[in-house]
Amino acid sequence: MRKEKTLFEKIFDRHVVVERASGDALLFIDRHLIHDLHFRAFAELKAAGHRIRQPDLLFATPDHSVPTTARTLSDIPPGEMRETVETLQQSAEELGFTHFDMTDDRHGIVHVVGPEQGITLPGLMLVCGDSHTSTHGAMGCVSFGIGSTEVKHVLATQTLWQRRPKTMRINVDGKLGLGISGKDVILAIISHIGASGGTGYAIEYAGSTIRALSIEARMTISNMTIEAGARSGIIAPDDRTIDYLYGRPYAPKGPKWEEAVRYWKTLPSDDGAVYDKEISIDGAAIEPTVTWGNSPQYAVGINGVIPDPDAEPDPLKRGDMVSALEYMALTPGTPVSSITVDRVFIGSCTNSRIEDLRAAAEIAKGRRVVVPTLVVPGSGLIKKQAESEAVNAPGAYAEGFSTCAAKGVGKSTTLSFLEQNHQDEKECGSKENEVEETSKHLFRLGRPRRPRQEWDRTGPC
Repeated sequence: MRKEKTLFEKIFDRHVVVERASGDALLFIDRHLIHDLHFRAFAELKAAGHRIRQPDLLFATPDHSVPTTARTLSDIPPGEMRETVETLQQSAEELGFTHFDMTDDRHGIVHVVGPEQGITLPGLMLVCGDSHTSTHGAMGCVSFGIGSTEVKHVLATQTLWQRRPKTMRINVDGKLGLGISGKDVILAIISHIGASGGTGYAIEYAGSTIRALSIEARMTISNMTIEAGARSGIIAPDDRTIDYLYGRPYAPKGPKWEEAVRYWKTLPSDDGAVYDKEISIDGAAIEPTVTWGNSPQYAVGINGVIPDPDAEPDPLKRGDMVSALEYMALTPGTPVSSITVDRVFIGSCTNSRIEDLRAAAEIAKGRRVVVPTLVVPGSGLIKKQAESEAVNAPGAYAEGFSTCAAKGVGKSTTLSFLEQNHQDEKECGSKENEVEETSKHLFRLGRPRRPRQEWDRTGPC
């Protein structure tokens, strides 16, 4: 058996409670994040005779059904959207798990809140009932989205059955050009491997380009891993990661911090570790990138033109391209730079952190917004910081930004914005039986040993 391991393998192997001959493994889950759309899980769990096994490892925030303008629960109109948020809050009060409600400055998009609070840490196994849970892999943890049945499985057992995926390393090397962001990097990657290129793999992003990125930019890359077909995208923790996490509320403190850092530094892939697939990307060749179709794989540099489907030899791909162009009402050969922008949205779990807002403000500084623009910070803390910076640096935001930046926080805005965008026809760039089986394994093995050291504690320090 080879001793060299990849970053993913080190973390995955450490969390295996039991593994079947088929390759399915029962994994211990260190952190479970949950949002409002899984509000029914608690009643269903109770009806099945189960309880939350470890509420101290469950963290909740409503982010899908919260209207941008709502400040409290009473601001949400009666109906299912209000029910989702209200039930999540009531469940937290009854069952004792951590909940960042709408009145809490820490409230926000779940994939922004986790890293911001230090709930997300290197070396952990983290899940959430949302496809963009891969975001947290930027901290050097294994994270992936799960379905509704799996959410209940984790609530009841603090474990999850998963098949060990293949491993892929994507090396991006070279100095990025002026103004090139993490979004450009991941769009270039997806354009290269395709929207299904990562299916069945856990992707590790590596190389000098990745190491030079800020943590916020790394989160953008890990976040969009699912758009490449992979559920998990991870980046090795380094000094930037450690600096980012230092002092955050749920990060370890004192001697436990030092112990954690020593462990985190052992996580990067070993020299000689073997991947099932490796891909290399020239970072220096990446230019500002936009998507022209209804899939992120349909991406082109800002200096390029809308591609011609007739040049695509694969008939299936050619048909998809034709459909995408018809949907977008675009003509092959059109220069991308000549396409007008109808609306601008800055936010979502991909680009709503303070670094994203600063980048937008820098471009807009001293100018006037001339198209409908919506800016939605990813959390209450980011909103406050952005407002403070705007106040302390008058003129930092263009006219039209200040009103947008005063909006609330949340993920539901993305859905409502896109719905309105569709109405206006504008272009916009942009398992129950397993619980019982698991219980048998846990009975035989005893309470699963938490595969973490003393530093891996929960609760704000």
